[in-house]
Amino acid sequence: MTELPPAQRRDLRARAHHLNPVVTIAGNGLAPAVVAEIERSLQAHELIKVKVQGTEREQREALMHELCETLGAAPVQHIGNILVVWRKRREDTKDAAPAAHKATARPSTAKSAAAFAAAARRAALAKASAETRRSPARGPAARNPGARGR
Repeated sequence: MTELPPAQRRDLRARAHHLNPVVTIAGNGLAPAVVAEIERSLQAHELIKVKVQGTEREQREALMHELCETLGAAPVQHIGNILVVWRKRREDTKDAAPAAHKATARPSTAKSAAAFAAAARRAALAKASAETRRSPARGPAARNPGARGR
């Protein structure tokens, strides 16, 4: 378990204020699936909130201590049934190499969000243009040939 200096803890509490809990710990406690999900969340976000349901204050404190010991994380805050945990993101060399290989394998398929949106707009305009060419605009009389204007 990592201990944080008070200044860093204060900064992390401020950063965590707007976060929503990403994991909920219920009756089964720290099941392996829950620990794995918290591990993935810490790797992705570094700072997470965990919601604990159905336990008393002492049990929540023990759960936070056990969680931080298991994952090598630092406890930031414990308010009510919400635990805030931080761990520096771990560098995985085995995951970085395949990602780099995939990026170099097909660079032509990587598109930005703006390019994707532009392509979608072009496709929608082409479809609308094709539909207007197929069916010319008709006036109200053409839609109902039996009706006469009186």
